[in-house]
Formats: sequence, structure tokens, C-alpha cells
Amino acid sequence: MSPINDSFMSSSLDHSIRIWDLRVNACQGILHLRGRPTVAYDQQGLVFAVAMEGGAIKLFDSRSYDKGPFDTFLVGGDTAEVCDIKFSNDGKSMLLTTTSNNIYVLDAYGGDKRCGFSLEPSPSTNIEATFTPDGQYVVSGSGDGTLHAWNINMQNEVSCWNSHIGIASCLKWAPRRAMFVAASTVLTFWIPDSSKPTVDPRPMDTEGAAPSEHVPQQ
Repeated sequence: MSPINDSFMSSSLDHSIRIWDLRVNACQGILHLRGRPTVAYDQQGLVFAVAMEGGAIKLFDSRSYDKGPFDTFLVGGDTAEVCDIKFSNDGKSMLLTTTSNNIYVLDAYGGDKRCGFSLEPSPSTNIEATFTPDGQYVVSGSGDGTLHAWNINMQNEVSCWNSHIGIASCLKWAPRRAMFVAASTVLTFWIPDSSKPTVDPRPMDTEGAAPSEHVPQQ
């Protein structure tokens, strides 16, 4: 969904990206690409990024996407399909999650790989990773049912804890609160513990959510 108007995009198994408008029933534009693409708007709604097979990332101007991408860069070393792509709130970084459960943080301007993290596989479920609102950390699920948090600048894991819900296939931060949700078949709400030096979220008391179990760092 565009952050500035009523348009949104969808990616399809027919290797296309379609642009839609909530006020109109018909598709407003279509891009035919290679492989099954994944797409996301930046936070200003002026640019959208498309991740394709082979690690190619293409950047389009949302106002003139029919002219083709204005920049393209490659993420080498991983041929797995990208299942999720998103921009940080400040627009300086992009976050890629692949079907092999590898996570990459890229510089949004030049495509340079800032850091990468690997997680336990989840063959039948795609996981999701997300930036914290300040763009300093990445939080994700894993195939073993744990949640992980990494410091992007230090390029190290700062916390790992039990999700209590199995494999978390969806993670979303609240836009104006220090809180995120993790979901599988159960939805849980988490609040970071600011009294600790590392990211150590604790879940809110909600129906179906067990108390958090913090896993000590090695």
C-alpha cells in the first residue's frame, strides 16, 4: 500500500507486478518481470523496489514506472527466492528475507550489503523479518520457533527468545508505539524492556500468549 495515496501493488505467480487504485476496479498498470517478484514502497511512496530471482533488485520511480527501473543492483551469494522486501522508516536501508531463511540488510541507495543473518529452515512456512522503528535493529522469526533480534551497526545478535507460538510467519511493529506483534495461528503482542541494555521484549498478557522465556546470550 502506498503511504501517500490510495494506490497499492501486488505481485503474482505469472511473473507480473500490478498497480491498483482503491477508487477504481481495474488494474492501473502492469510490469512483466523475470521470476516471481516481490515488491515494496519506500516510506515516502516515491520509489518502489522489486526483488527478482537471481538476487536482482530493481528500483522504480512510482510516478514513471513505465519508463523502467532507474537503478538495478545484485545481491550475490544467495540464489533463493526473495519472499519479503521492505524499507526502513528513514528510507536508507532495505530488508530482504529469502525462502531459505536468510536475511540481508542492504544500503537502499547503492545496494551494498550491510549485513546478513541466517536462521533455522522452515520448509513449509515463510518467515518475516522487520526493522525496529529507529532502523537500528532487525527482529525475525525462525524455523525452530524462536524470535531473534540483531543490531545492524554491530552486526551481532543481541537477543533470542521463545515465541511461544511456533514459527512466527508475520512480524509487525506499531507505527507510533514501542510494540510489535508476532503471529502464526496465534497473535501475541510484545513490548521491549527498556531497562535492559539489550533488546529483551516481553509479551503483553493476552489470551493465548504465554509469559516470555528469555534465552541467555552466549
